[in-house]
Amino acid sequence: MTTGENFPVGSLLIRRDLREVVVAFYRFARAADDVADAPDLPPGEKLRRLDRFEAGVDGDREGAPEGLALHALARPEPARHARRLLRAFRWDARGGGCATWADLLAYCEDSANPVGRFLLDLHDEGGRACGASDALCTALQVLNHLQDLGADHLRLRRHYLPAEWLTEEGATLGDLGGPALTPALRRAVGRALDRCDALLDEAGALPRALASRRLAGEAATVLWLARRLSARLRAGDPLAGRVAPSRLDFARAGLWGLGTTLAPWPLPGADRRLRGGDA
Repeated sequence: MTTGENFPVGSLLIRRDLREVVVAFYRFARAADDVADAPDLPPGEKLRRLDRFEAGVDGDREGAPEGLALHALARPEPARHARRLLRAFRWDARGGGCATWADLLAYCEDSANPVGRFLLDLHDEGGRACGASDALCTALQVLNHLQDLGADHLRLRRHYLPAEWLTEEGATLGDLGGPALTPALRRAVGRALDRCDALLDEAGALPRALASRRLAGEAATVLWLARRLSARLRAGDPLAGRVAPSRLDFARAGLWGLGTTLAPWPLPGADRRLRGGDA
């Protein structure tokens, strides 16, 4: 688990020989994301710095050290998926916004789904897990955006909650700067959470689709935490204060993931159990 993150990164459930690669990929993504989200940098400077990350992936000595670290791994998986992440970070740097749910899904194709695809490729998993992995990663990304509704608006003037939903529910972008969710804004957030829960239902098949017991345990852990975060966001108010999994949530999720790793293989009914795992 990584301090300050909602979900485990390079946890002990990942195979020991792959953890270095996972951590290097995460550090690249974290550093590039920090550039895209820097409130004091103009868009042009953000794009210039993001180009340095890609230069590092290409092996350019003038590139960002996080990119050079991926290049030094001499593996195709990190570089390929890192380039997709950079597409999303450049979109962020330009101050993009989402008019529709389809826009948000398209953004997640580059900003979130490459992380799952990277892990699948790293573990030599077949293509049958890709759909469930994409559903999980997209749900995680949207949940993170819902957590940061107010901060994204106030610090970056960036908006991911579909603008058409705000209009349909009678909310405005200005409501995002308030001290609490208005009834209209809560309805729009609820629509996003409904879509996230549907994605998590689809992602429930992921552990059973994986040949790697350890990766299945990691997926089960993340699924458990994602469902807890969705429930907390329904009950809480991300404008009034930080809504996040608790330490107990992390502990319970870790036990759930470990249990999945040690369970008889294949996992009978794992998707059903995951739907009730946060009860």
